[in-house]
Amino acid sequence: MGAKGKKKKGKKGPPESGWWPGFGTKATMSTYFQYPTPELQEELRKIAQAIVAPGKGILAADESTGTMGKRLQDIGVENTEENRRKYRQLLFSSDAALSENISGVILFHETLYQKADDGTPLVTLLEKRGIIPGIKVDKGVVPLFGSEDECTTQGLDDLAQRCAQYKKDGCHFAKWRCVLKIGRFTPSYQAIMENANVLARYASICQSQRIVPIVEPEVLPDGEHDLDRAQKVTEVVLAAVYKALSDHHVYLEGTLLKPNMVTPGQGCKKTYTPMDIGRATVTALLRTVPAAVPGVTFLSGGQSEEEASVNLNAINTVDMKRPWALTFSYGRALQASVLRAWAGKPENVLAGQQELIKRAKANGLACVGKYEAGSIPSLASNKSNFVKSHAY
Repeated sequence: MGAKGKKKKGKKGPPESGWWPGFGTKATMSTYFQYPTPELQEELRKIAQAIVAPGKGILAADESTGTMGKRLQDIGVENTEENRRKYRQLLFSSDAALSENISGVILFHETLYQKADDGTPLVTLLEKRGIIPGIKVDKGVVPLFGSEDECTTQGLDDLAQRCAQYKKDGCHFAKWRCVLKIGRFTPSYQAIMENANVLARYASICQSQRIVPIVEPEVLPDGEHDLDRAQKVTEVVLAAVYKALSDHHVYLEGTLLKPNMVTPGQGCKKTYTPMDIGRATVTALLRTVPAAVPGVTFLSGGQSEEEASVNLNAINTVDMKRPWALTFSYGRALQASVLRAWAGKPENVLAGQQELIKRAKANGLACVGKYEAGSIPSLASNKSNFVKSHAY
């Protein structure tokens, strides 16, 4: 037979395991991928579990230079690098008892490379207390063009290189904040999808550099919406985030979630009890967060110190399943009393540290469901920490 008459050989089928180019339809999505190596999985998992150990949570001390300036202004202290260093030194040199309830501290870039008065690196002060150093790695919230005054978060371009350096310099976990707003038409599909994918890409990059990513999709409390609306929005946002994390093959056992508690808008006229908030929050998590995630470290979202402790306690005592550790990653709700006690004066350092240890103890009890409201008073325990439009 001539060349034209030759019988064509049939295509061989794909192997029983794996994927072969050319087979399946164009719409077929490859399910062939790899999780981190067993060794990396073990490292990430151990770090994540240590952070959410029973009775422990995170001190978020990663305020940017501008945000720290506002905190210092409130107590009449000038916003200089030296004053910021002195304040962070106060926090990190607290009595070793702090480590009974604080497992990790999120640092700002500047703080990671600062030293105490005696020349000891500030990060070393944490390590000596058995506290795990972490680092804020996003580069801030920016407007999302074409949206309803919504936003996204920047900083992915050089993230791998920065994470590699941060790991060398002693940081074992990271934080990246995205912000969603509740309004008549928001959060939009555009904002939800954009922020979910940014968080997933960030998480993937962190894990590639042996750093545990804390995923923070914050639904702001601004607005007049009720608890039901807040719960529904939180569920939609978290569902999108975990779909994106799955799409990016993020190893969930080596991650932590830092969400808002489900609370009504600041302008809502209806009153809810802590148990209402606890039930709404745990329900939202049960519907969206895989049990593989080791823990949820709530942000305080402008609640007073006492509210943040009471609501966290309710979350841990409501009669529902809780397959994850439910703890805290508080900034203002751990530091409001500290700042007031310190007031920028050297003679008040010990008083400031005592306030920090008290609030850490209150929240340590709350994350195991043993905090009694009002049992640990502090200077600013009932002062609202709400900041309007705290997106940027």
